[in-house]
Amino acid sequence: MVENNPSSSKIYDVVILGASGFTGKYVIREALKFFHTPNSPLTSIALAGRSPSRLAQALKWAAHPNLPPEIPLLTADTTDPRSLSILAGQAKIILNCVGPFRLYGQPVVAACMESGCDYLDICGEPEFMEIMEAMYHEKAVEKGSLVISACGFDSVPAEMGLMFHTRQWAPPSVPNRVVACLSLESDKKVVGNIGTYESAVLGVANADKLMELRRCRPRRARPVIPGPAPKKGPIIEHQKKLGLWAVKLPSADSIVVRRTLATLTENPHGLPGINESADHIEKRKAFWSSVRPAHFGVKFGSKSLLGIFRVITVGMFIGLFGKNSFGRWLLLTFPSIFSLGWFKKKGPTEDEVSSASFKMWFIGHGFSDGSLASSGDGKPDVEVITSTGPEIGYVTTPIILVQCALILLKSRDNLPKGGVFTPGIIFGSTDLQERLQDNGISFDFISKNALTA
Repeated sequence: MVENNPSSSKIYDVVILGASGFTGKYVIREALKFFHTPNSPLTSIALAGRSPSRLAQALKWAAHPNLPPEIPLLTADTTDPRSLSILAGQAKIILNCVGPFRLYGQPVVAACMESGCDYLDICGEPEFMEIMEAMYHEKAVEKGSLVISACGFDSVPAEMGLMFHTRQWAPPSVPNRVVACLSLESDKKVVGNIGTYESAVLGVANADKLMELRRCRPRRARPVIPGPAPKKGPIIEHQKKLGLWAVKLPSADSIVVRRTLATLTENPHGLPGINESADHIEKRKAFWSSVRPAHFGVKFGSKSLLGIFRVITVGMFIGLFGKNSFGRWLLLTFPSIFSLGWFKKKGPTEDEVSSASFKMWFIGHGFSDGSLASSGDGKPDVEVITSTGPEIGYVTTPIILVQCALILLKSRDNLPKGGVFTPGIIFGSTDLQERLQDNGISFDFISKNALTA
């Protein structure tokens, strides 16, 4: 048995921090589906934020049409380290929904790490994730705190979707490159929450800091991928089989995937659990031996060229104006203008959320036999297409975040003692894919075809 288990004295299984925010209230609604239900490990929840009255309103909204359950409402503020320390001391897991994370996330991670509390968030900000790894990984291992960012729409569909995809390449075939093409659809209008937009703007502002951080850190192991690295293709391409136009998308997904593949290269059988069962050890090793590395990128897909030019225009606005303080003020003050209506401060309406869906297509090129990767012209001769979907952002994110928390509660001994990791390397060999499928996020094999020269 593990000695001095910090979770044994915790009051709450899960504390949702930022529960009164736009995403937070959807996380409450999703968590209530598993609260005190048969076979669920979730027996105690607390909500935390700056305003108890707003927390009560969020709980009432999430429980509708039922009466809200008796759930503790805790006052905590990311600018008050003492309140965060008390919070983390009471929780087995904190689900952090307070963004942008580069502004508000670090004190929460620090509090969780010091108390041995596990931490999950919905961050899609590479700079924040990599800074947390650099600052806290060793201490988190020591304290027994798992710190896992990107447990939402960023970046679990990409990570789990890629793993599902590469496992379709039965030996002797091997993948060389996989492109994820993200397509958003809605009966009304696709509208995002302002927090996502703010994170993108701040990401451009801090791009130089991220590059400087990477230069200062040790180089991570790189996976051995059969065949040559893919050449740069056109800026815009037509995916005829999908009926989509596509443009390369600067995305946290590709960065998170690369971090997962680096960790897997350093740990080919995955990460051992703190008190892992023999069955899980066998399952973990079998799973990771079936996952094959590949060059990975993300593109945005649209049925029309107009949608592609809209993405390019918004990207140009953020790239141009995000580099100086006055430009950032313009972007953040008038988000609806500079995002061409995709983002607004009030966020999407409930109708806009419920009418939206996503599809992430994974188009993989590789070799029918691994030996072909180093012979001849080295051109891939096989294409495999898979997909994941169909939920979007503020529906998908709560589903994923809550399922990750349930896995931590139910199978903590089968997971690493602590550390700062990506969701893929922690949850890949668990039953997360099956859980997501049971909750409306599908993983589908579409086709496998020979490529003509």
